[in-house]
Amino acid sequence: MQASVAIQVLPATLDDDETCRIVDEVIAYIASTGLNYYVGPFETTIEGDDYDQLMDIVKECQHVALRAGCPGVTSYIKVSYKPEEGVMTIDRKISKYHE
Repeated sequence: MQASVAIQVLPATLDDDETCRIVDEVIAYIASTGLNYYVGPFETTIEGDDYDQLMDIVKECQHVALRAGCPGVTSYIKVSYKPEEGVMTIDRKISKYHE
């Protein structure tokens, strides 16, 4: 893997159920990309070999949230990018905790 992105999408809603519904739509979009991803309690991590594709996914997550009906969205994003040596995979980072 050359890159890993963690994204936390925070829809501007006042209702927890509505927030969960919108975040679920964003996660469904991420799943539809076909890339390996992991949903955690605060963020979703996506990994791949195409940095530009990951950045496009990050951008589209905002659009998905807006189309789902929230008036605004704030996202926190972490990026690890090492095109020459690669980044540590999701599996390597967390598999020992989920056996």
